[in-house]
Amino acid sequence: MKFKKNRLISFIAAAALLLSGCSAAETGMASTESGAGLTAEALAAGTEASSEAALQSSSNEENESVEISYATMFSVSDYEGCYLVDIRNEGQYLVVPEGQETPGDVPEGCTVIRQPLSHVYMASTPAMDLVDAAGGLDQVSFSCLQADDWYVADAKEKMENGSILYAGKYSKPDYEMLLSGGCDLAIENTMIYHSPQIKEKLEELGIPVLVERSSYENSPLGRLEWVKLYGILFGKEAEADAFFRQEEQKVSTLEKSGTTGKTVAFFSVTSTGSVTVHKPGGYMAQMIEDAGGVYVPGSLPQTSEDGSALSTVHMQMEDFYDAAKDCDVLIYNSAIEGEVESVDDLIAKDAVFADFAAVKNGQVYCTDADFFQCVTKSCDFILDVNNILTQDDPGELLTMEKIS
Repeated sequence: MKFKKNRLISFIAAAALLLSGCSAAETGMASTESGAGLTAEALAAGTEASSEAALQSSSNEENESVEISYATMFSVSDYEGCYLVDIRNEGQYLVVPEGQETPGDVPEGCTVIRQPLSHVYMASTPAMDLVDAAGGLDQVSFSCLQADDWYVADAKEKMENGSILYAGKYSKPDYEMLLSGGCDLAIENTMIYHSPQIKEKLEELGIPVLVERSSYENSPLGRLEWVKLYGILFGKEAEADAFFRQEEQKVSTLEKSGTTGKTVAFFSVTSTGSVTVHKPGGYMAQMIEDAGGVYVPGSLPQTSEDGSALSTVHMQMEDFYDAAKDCDVLIYNSAIEGEVESVDDLIAKDAVFADFAAVKNGQVYCTDADFFQCVTKSCDFILDVNNILTQDDPGELLTMEKIS
């Protein structure tokens, strides 16, 4: 992660000047070429005056941000040696490293999060998977789900052994438990705005609330890149970076493959008979396109009637039939309405499915039950879809299974 604290860079330059007797003209080279080899004792040898001069110099330098390649919903920059996180449509969060004083001029409306975090309340289920991938699960103490409701294996295990406690769902948290347990951060998603008084109450009690928007990313790698933010919050930047690079590498070769021209529908059927699909242009459509497929349906409004930016929309079965009856591949989304175990189960939801080309050709798949919670399987899903589209026998799949 390319994050440089300008204050530290300037301080190294000042210390190098004192230790080596370099001229003012040589100081810049010493700070970049020799600074990395300075010991903590050498840095400590700087005088108070030199330290103050270095800190003053840093205030005139341009802050450099964390390198974000795909995510568009957040950014991170340096703010007087702290991390300034800006989440689109949410606001700013100042992450203050352990042992560092909070700056005196915190931006107005900015939520301050002090490290180290040790008793976090996870009220966003997809975020738990990314926190686990970053290596921060030991700093989570409270969950919005019971153990039986988790598909994130490590989270489930920690709840079963009592390391993580159930503290109520996001809309009805156990305030007393959170306070007595020293909760130092609540991570929510935008569902909290269905109960805005909850967020207000948590903040009133002195618990910072971070509202994450990873699900609003259009790119699957953009969603995954939120692991970098959790790496920052939990002090696991190196682990988060390593995980992200590994996942990015998995799909890097697919960029040159291009489209297969084959069509893929990803959907589920509600109890009332309507069909839930993801909007084109969103992360699900992008995953299918990254895999070489053509997402169906390809044209839907980007916002719902109430103006929200939800990633899914409901269609009448007649409209879905018109759009998807000739699809090469059908993938049933088990995360919303539960799994279907056979094509007969699918046809039982609506007899019209018997007329779909993918049903007739034996190209029907169902995602695993953990698909929604396990954001970290996004690249595995892309690889699965690519195998289905390009191989006569895709073999064992990582995120779904073929049903017949």
